[in-house]
Amino acid sequence: MEMTITTPSLLFPAISLLMLAYTNRFVVLTNVIRQLSNLEDAHSKNVVVRQIENLRLRVQVIRQMQAYGVLSFVLCTMSMFSLLLGWHLTGQFLFAVSLLLLVVSLTFSFYEVNISTKAINIELEKFDAKLLEKNKQP
Repeated sequence: MEMTITTPSLLFPAISLLMLAYTNRFVVLTNVIRQLSNLEDAHSKNVVVRQIENLRLRVQVIRQMQAYGVLSFVLCTMSMFSLLLGWHLTGQFLFAVSLLLLVVSLTFSFYEVNISTKAINIELEKFDAKLLEKNKQP
């Protein structure tokens, strides 16, 4: 199969947007951590402890997402450079590895979304507890 420099260049906008999305997820986590540090009531402490465990895991997963995304981007660039120099086999190999790393990054992203739903459920439990308290009051 003949591959030109335009093939890997098609991934550039996709990977760039993906990295932007990953960075946005990281910023959102940072804001959540800051908000959790402001909670002080006794009932919230249990929620905060559970959320902190969840947030630590999410930060680690996002770091992996970003690392594999960056490696994919670097190998995609190296693939384009190899193809530019006429090293077609090397360029194809680097592009294939770049695609694999992108899939790994996306898999971590899927895992992080699943973890984030657990965090949302923890918050919902807090709302449920507040509703029960209000219903118990005369």
